[in-house]
Amino acid sequence: PIRGIAEKKFKFEKLIASAKSDTLRNKSFTVQMTSNPSWYAVQALPYLMEFPHECSEQTFNRLYANALAKHIADSDSKIRRVFDLWKGTDALLSNLEKNEQLKSVALLETPWVVQGKNETEAKHNIGILFDDNRLSAELKATYEKLKNMQLSDGAWPWFPGGYPDSYITLYIVTGFGRMKNLEINNVSFDIAIRALDHLDRWIDKTYRDILKDGHKNQNNLGTTIALYLYGRSFYLKDRAISPDSKEAVDYFLKQAEKYWLELDNRMSQGHLALALYRFGDKETPKKIMASIKERSQTSEELGMFWGETELSWWWYRAPIETQALMIEAFAEVTDDTKSVEDCKVWLLKQKQTQDWKTTKATSDAIYSLLCRGENLLASNALVEVTVGGNKIEPQKVEAGTGFYEKRYVASEVKPEFGDIIVKKTDAGVAWGGAHWQYMEDMSKVTPHEQNPLTLKKSVFVKRDTKSGPVIEPVGASVSVGDLLVIRIELRTDRDMEYVHMKDQRGSGLEPVNVLSQYKYQDGLRYYESTRDTASHFYIDYLPKGTYVFEYQLRVQHRGKYQNGMANIECMYAPEFNSHSESVPLNAEEVK
Repeated sequence: PIRGIAEKKFKFEKLIASAKSDTLRNKSFTVQMTSNPSWYAVQALPYLMEFPHECSEQTFNRLYANALAKHIADSDSKIRRVFDLWKGTDALLSNLEKNEQLKSVALLETPWVVQGKNETEAKHNIGILFDDNRLSAELKATYEKLKNMQLSDGAWPWFPGGYPDSYITLYIVTGFGRMKNLEINNVSFDIAIRALDHLDRWIDKTYRDILKDGHKNQNNLGTTIALYLYGRSFYLKDRAISPDSKEAVDYFLKQAEKYWLELDNRMSQGHLALALYRFGDKETPKKIMASIKERSQTSEELGMFWGETELSWWWYRAPIETQALMIEAFAEVTDDTKSVEDCKVWLLKQKQTQDWKTTKATSDAIYSLLCRGENLLASNALVEVTVGGNKIEPQKVEAGTGFYEKRYVASEVKPEFGDIIVKKTDAGVAWGGAHWQYMEDMSKVTPHEQNPLTLKKSVFVKRDTKSGPVIEPVGASVSVGDLLVIRIELRTDRDMEYVHMKDQRGSGLEPVNVLSQYKYQDGLRYYESTRDTASHFYIDYLPKGTYVFEYQLRVQHRGKYQNGMANIECMYAPEFNSHSESVPLNAEEVK
């Protein structure tokens, strides 16, 4: 990637050195550049037709996502113009369906065909956001449905006909507050304001229970309390805290001031920073944000992020929503423009290698990217790419994203193409990739390590000893009948989705396991498929970290042959790929 006004030089060392090989044959060289990837956020604008469940929070999520998406679509006339230009082009294809020529396996060979079709369909549904009559009617119908679900005391049940649920009510009221903060005027906030009395009574009851148990001087701060203070802070001008609940609210504000560091998640700490700031405390929120910033990591490629980010079933650990809240807090509490823009980079880089999992995550991410900080959609400037001293002149440029590519056939590829210069003339982040496809004697192929994905392949011989079975690194030779253990070490520095890994198999080897099946190990779930020439691993979600795969092969035939390379790539972004070296084998008959 390249950020801001800058010029970067890249060296494709193996391409530069390719002239030294007399067995290498070029196939193609492709350069791709996305000048303004912020438009991928627009392509993710969610339009939600129907939910399979009729519960209150999903009904609200539909209202929230559609109202927010409509607000963003209407906020800049350029969005409508660019979408019209996207119609009938590859821009509205899922990333899984793009770049087939650069991938080692076709989408139809993977378990992700349905996901690709669903994402393509979702992108085409963006057009409905510009149909004012249809969307207005559906927003009204969803609002009325939510209004009819509301109980007489202002609370919402989880499902129609159920008991009042204070958390569901708080969730919905907070969502309305965020829309209110954005000045979205295509929905009414009356039902949210009506629910405030219920929430104020709930916080007072929580406080009275603490007094009854004699725990007033202990730390009674929790994630739901933090969410209440944050959600309630949106409505201080619409309805002040009632006198009956003021003692409770003041108590928890004091608790927040004293115990904020003991809440072990950033989302809740962000909630407290924003809530305290809006309630009038200007000092504690700055301490909270300073602490959050001190715990962050920053890199040119990934922007600002936090090491503890992980997928979890707890709502307050949702990584995308948490990052969106960090942007809101840095913008409102400290007016820290640089941190806001750095946090945006991380969100965009997540979109490069995976899709945002839920409608709420998508809505929150787009809200943070497009409605906070600099206007990322304003730029039309293309990033310049020079290959081997020759500037690429784009022939076809995708509207909005500024995506273009240049392909060179085999006869045009030269070693000097390994010298690449990228020049950006405006703010924001851009990214691209150079793809070199070639044929080479497998024994001469070295591992590709200049990538966030890296592979290391090792081959061991399994032997039975008096102390039990042991594995030893493969030596000068192996014997027919030997059992080999193939070990692949995979490292990735970021979360990725739809990752395909293929491990080639030597011609004299046969797999011990021939059944294709889902497996689960070390927190990783994947589908292993054994085929004639290779074993394939399909990983739906690959969290940042290091993973080890092992499987067994039997030596069936004597001879000298290569065991083959292991290859890996992110199907969502094929520029993230890598391969190992091949291990030579000398198989002899048993003496």
